[in-house]
Amino acid sequence: MAETTTTTRSVTVAQRRLLLSWAGVTDQGRRRDNNQDAFLADFPLFIVADGMGGHAGGEIASQSTVSRLQAVVSDGPVTRPAIETALERAVGDIADHPETTDEGTGTTLTGVFLDLAVEEPQWVALNIGDSRVYLLRDDRLIQVTTDHSVVQELIAAGKLSPEEAEGHPYSNVITRAVGASELTAPDYITIDVRAGDRFVICSDGLTKELTDYGIQHFLRENATPGPAVDAMLAAALENGGRDNVTLIIVQVDDPEHSSSTITDTVE
Repeated sequence: MAETTTTTRSVTVAQRRLLLSWAGVTDQGRRRDNNQDAFLADFPLFIVADGMGGHAGGEIASQSTVSRLQAVVSDGPVTRPAIETALERAVGDIADHPETTDEGTGTTLTGVFLDLAVEEPQWVALNIGDSRVYLLRDDRLIQVTTDHSVVQELIAAGKLSPEEAEGHPYSNVITRAVGASELTAPDYITIDVRAGDRFVICSDGLTKELTDYGIQHFLRENATPGPAVDAMLAAALENGGRDNVTLIIVQVDDPEHSSSTITDTVE
């Protein structure tokens, strides 16, 4: 099994001390001969990218995008304009790479960041493509992002039911991506910061194998991110592992009611 690492940080958000803990993992799956997924879990940015386009092209696209976003974290602060500048540079990197000759080369991009550059810090979810962000709040699982896919557009237009979408021949066709052909800005969703919240950020390699109910089940059964990530990955592989599987879980705790060990502190 791929290696999972867990990190915990103490953060002051709107004069409240909170613990953020997270874990991430990526796995090739059982049917693919390479891994075109990439992820970044580096406070305050947590991102999953699912590449596409040829044997090497998808891997180049996802890694190029994650690399540019890692530079945003290093340079700081992480803001929407900084992210969009990084994506513009990633598009150039993908277009200029000698192995990305396929016009379909690109990557999805989804995740969350804690926006500390505003008066009232808040989570911002962002999305391009059909990777997803979920939020478990008050024991209820919510899909935060909306897929940019042909199937989702048909559902929104009332031409397809969610049940029919599962076996639709265009289920893998996305309508937006970070790629060599054009710059696409993400959708942004702002979310208030609450103790007890748990985010799941994942490629469709997870959601092809686990239903929303399954994701919620493993969150309920595992109190911390590391074991939850491992359990979801194991279940996705056991259910077929038809695609690369990548996921990050980010958890927000009140330190007065948590047994987590603080490994770093950010004010």
